[in-house]
Amino acid sequence: MSFYDLKVTAADGSEIALADYKGKVVLIVNTATGCGFTPQYEPIESMYEKYHEQGFEVIDVPCNQFAGQTPGTDDEIHEFCTLKYNTQFPQMKKSDVNGEGAIELFKYLKEQKGFEGFGKGPKALAMSAMLKTIDKDYKNNPEIKWNFTKFLVDREGNVVARFEPTADMKAVEEAVKKLL
Repeated sequence: MSFYDLKVTAADGSEIALADYKGKVVLIVNTATGCGFTPQYEPIESMYEKYHEQGFEVIDVPCNQFAGQTPGTDDEIHEFCTLKYNTQFPQMKKSDVNGEGAIELFKYLKEQKGFEGFGKGPKALAMSAMLKTIDKDYKNNPEIKWNFTKFLVDREGNVVARFEPTADMKAVEEAVKKLL
């Protein structure tokens, strides 16, 4: 199975074949509307506006699995994102990214790129401390740890990077630019 064999469900219920993204650089993000990382919508939208014409796409998958930080319907989530962050990239149906109900896209992404740590700094330390209380073995499994985990897929459909929510968004943008 490859990235291009998968499908995702859009917020309107239609199915989107990831084969439609062949030849594009794709950033897949599990998002939340009420999280400390929610302001990352701003740099993600900025990248989308800057690089979309060069073949950059964003797949936004809202997820409510982390402290219930994505309440509301798909329509409410979309309204929040467009009004607060002027997002223009497509938003998928709110979905699970971990557990038995995880969508196939995230099962695949986690198989391709496991957890490699939160990096350094205060946010990384805070995330590590919090996760130790939730999952003592969090460092040793590929599960999504929190909202705004990002996966980067190159133009050939290879998952080339995983960025935890604590990653510097400038580093994410640099990785995107290298693939364009």
